[in-house]
Amino acid sequence: MHYLILLILIIVVAVADYRGSGLVRRTFVFYSALEGNAIVEDRLLRRSASRETDIRRYVEEALLGPVAPGAAPLFLRETRLQSLLYREGLVFANFSESALIPVLSPMEGVFLSFLTLNEGIRRNFSSVNDVKFFIGGKAIFLREFQDIFADSADNLIKTGQ
Repeated sequence: MHYLILLILIIVVAVADYRGSGLVRRTFVFYSALEGNAIVEDRLLRRSASRETDIRRYVEEALLGPVAPGAAPLFLRETRLQSLLYREGLVFANFSESALIPVLSPMEGVFLSFLTLNEGIRRNFSSVNDVKFFIGGKAIFLREFQDIFADSADNLIKTGQ
């Protein structure tokens, strides 16, 4: 009986320590440099009082690339997040021009990198309804992402289809 009480006490202390740490678990998707298979990484990021700051930290962490050996980054190391705004469920993110150079396969590299980042933002931040990307101030993949995310199961349920 004493062991059970001690075990419960340890669990309570561990949960309290985790919640008090201000850290939150976020998932990132990268791709194998050789086969192109998806690799999922979990990372603990510091939580802030601002959703915009949390999203900015997530994007900047994604730009740092994978930790797993053999995984390719989504963007060149020189790529920088120049600005990010979050307003009423909409994210606007502007990147440096080096984001145009594909790291993944030349055929789908830039598109796949931004699609993966878009999906990651939406998966990790449920309050985000739409993501708009820009490179050097010019919008990219607006129609493509609109077509992809307009057909999601959530949207079909909302429209009653």
